[in-house]
Amino acid sequence: MSAADPAKPVALLARAGAARDRLREALDAAGARVVLEEDPVALDAGALAAAAPQAVLVALEPAVEDALAELEPALEAPGLLVIFDEAELAARRDGWEAQRWIRHLAAKLHGHGQVLPPGCEEEMVVDLQPGRPTTPQQLHAEDPFDAYLNEAAALAGRLPQDRPGDAPAMGLDDALRATAEAAASPQLPAAHEWALAEDGPAGVPARAPEAPGPDIDFSGLELVALEEDRPPLVGVVLVMAGVGGPDAVRKLLGALPAEFGRALLVQLKLDGGRYDNLVKQLARVSKLPVSMAMPGDLVNPATAYVLPEGVGVAVGERGLGFVEGGEPIEALPPAESAAIVLSGADTGRVDAVLALAARGGYVAGQALEGCYDAAAVTLLAAGGVELGTPARLAEQLVARWN
Repeated sequence: MSAADPAKPVALLARAGAARDRLREALDAAGARVVLEEDPVALDAGALAAAAPQAVLVALEPAVEDALAELEPALEAPGLLVIFDEAELAARRDGWEAQRWIRHLAAKLHGHGQVLPPGCEEEMVVDLQPGRPTTPQQLHAEDPFDAYLNEAAALAGRLPQDRPGDAPAMGLDDALRATAEAAASPQLPAAHEWALAEDGPAGVPARAPEAPGPDIDFSGLELVALEEDRPPLVGVVLVMAGVGGPDAVRKLLGALPAEFGRALLVQLKLDGGRYDNLVKQLARVSKLPVSMAMPGDLVNPATAYVLPEGVGVAVGERGLGFVEGGEPIEALPPAESAAIVLSGADTGRVDAVLALAARGGYVAGQALEGCYDAAAVTLLAAGGVELGTPARLAEQLVARWN
């Protein structure tokens, strides 16, 4: 580190063991200056604040969850960068995976986007243009329909023709007209076959009188109780994130009020798949109830759901519900839904997000400043999508629907 770019003071909160040793090595390699290294269970908020760190690296495990709740006043200090890592993953991370984690940690601490190995740097040049992305109608503006009509006329002579002497084929309009006339003019018997109405036409047996039906007692019938009424689900907010995304998701959920009526679907890919821990972490800061999305359950409004890998949503007979697989963006009602793209989101889904915006959905992304992995949000910005801090994005959602 140069004198113009001093090492950032960082507090390392982890229980003694392999995980803390690995994280300390990663901080040293990332150019950080560790000003406090302590077990969260043995630390209080005052001691953490007194160390004056600019960033805090926390090794998450069930044994420290209650202690972290006690440290929340210090962890939520303005301008403090909080980075979470799974203690189990940190303890066994080595080799290429460890070097990759160090690069991402350095990018997060020093506020840059360079996470590639040395010698593999690529300069991304984004030509930002004002306005919305190109619509499907604009893409086909130079492809008029007349060309297809001319092509059909040119191919018409190659189609099979009726041979001389064949009965003319009945067209669709003729067939429909004949059917309608037959229905309007039923065939009547000849005059010599007519008879009095009580005898019926000659040769046609008179219809036997219908036997009286059984007596039915309706006194014991009851109305079946209808399924409990559910509040109508008018739309959802899909939140997509990845590496560096837990901090942004926590800040977004923490800024939403309890009366926010939309359901939030949080897609955050975790290396260890510990989505149950993510539910607990988000529940500590969210004013909305936080649940795990399970296939077969319905999506309820005013609820935040964590979507494990492989769980999507689809519209069924009872409304929007969770299913196995599928792309959630495609199932959202555009005019009443939103997609929020945060740090580390999959760049391969940017086209689907922009398509949702073209259909009338609200789309926004995390601001580049403070974004750990900004590849996806940079592509959104190139498409004219608004960026903002997680707290600002929460304000926009509230202003739009509350």
